[in-house]
Amino acid sequence: MTDTAPIPVVAFGPLYPYLNGELERRFAVHQVAADADLSALPPEVREARALVSFGSVGAPAAIMDALPKLEIIGLFSVGYDKVDIDHARTNGIRVTNTPDVLTDDVADLAVGLLYATVRNIAANDRMVRAGDWARGAKPSLSGRVTGQRIGILGLGRIGQAIARRLEPVAGEILYHNRRPVMDSDYRYVADPIDLARQSDVIIVATSGGPEARKLVDAAMLDALGAEGVIVNISRGSVIDEEALVAALAEKRIAGAGLDVFVDEPHVPEALMAMDQVVLQPHQGSATVATRKAMADLVLANLDAWAAGQPLLTPVV
Repeated sequence: MTDTAPIPVVAFGPLYPYLNGELERRFAVHQVAADADLSALPPEVREARALVSFGSVGAPAAIMDALPKLEIIGLFSVGYDKVDIDHARTNGIRVTNTPDVLTDDVADLAVGLLYATVRNIAANDRMVRAGDWARGAKPSLSGRVTGQRIGILGLGRIGQAIARRLEPVAGEILYHNRRPVMDSDYRYVADPIDLARQSDVIIVATSGGPEARKLVDAAMLDALGAEGVIVNISRGSVIDEEALVAALAEKRIAGAGLDVFVDEPHVPEALMAMDQVVLQPHQGSATVATRKAMADLVLANLDAWAAGQPLLTPVV
C-alpha cells in the first residue's frame, strides 16, 4: 500500500476469524453488525471504501447507500443473491465472490447428503444412540444409490463436480440448465419438471437469486414422486420450503438432504421431526482448507483493487 493511512473497510456481519485477522493487518477495519442501525454509523465508518461479508449476509442497497465512498464488495461466498447487484452496478461498486475454491467440498457434501438420506444413515444413528436397537427395534430397509437416475439442477462448476463423483454408480445422470452445457456427456432436459419426472434423485446445485426463487415447487416435487429424494446444497430459496414440508409430510416424496434453508439459521420445526430428512447447518464449504482458500481469494481481490489491478473474480 502506498497510502500513509490504511484504507477503511467495513466487515459487515461476523467474518471467518482468519479473514478478519488478515483484513486488520492490511486495512482499517470497522465492524458493523448485519442488523445495525445504518443511519447511525459513525463518520469514520461512512468513509469506508470497501465492504466484506459472508454470502448469507450479503450487501443490500441500504448498506451501500450508508457508505457513500464504497468502491468494492468482497463476498466470502460463491452465491451473491443477498447482494443488490443492480444497485451496485448503478453506483459503480465492484463486487467479487469466491468461486472454484469451494467446488470440491460442496460436491463432497452433496454426495454425502445423498447417501445419508437414501441409506437412512442419520435416522439409524439416532436409533443406535437412543438404545432402541439394543432393545430390539428393527431399522427400516433403505433405498439405494447405485443404478439410480440422478438429476442435477444446475450443471455449473459444482453440478459438474457432483456428476463426476456419481458417474461410477449412477444408472444415468441427467441435468437441467438454462441452456445445454457444451461437450457434456450427460443428458440435457429442457424443463425442470421433466427432469424431476425422469429422475429418482434431484440434486439442487443451481445458483440462487430472484430468477431461481422457488424453482423447485410443488409441481416439481410431485413429478419427482413418492420414491424420489431431493438434495439441496445451493440456496434455501431455490426450493419452495412450505411445499417441501408438505410433500415430505404427505409422503409424496421419500426424503430430503438439506444443507441450506430459506431463513437461516432457522429451520422449520416440521423438518426437524422427520426421520427421512437429513439436516446440515450450511456446511458446504466448511472445511479448514476451503475456508482459508476462500478468505485468501477475498484478500487477493481486495489487494488487486487497492493496487489498481484487475480483479480476480469479478461479479460486477
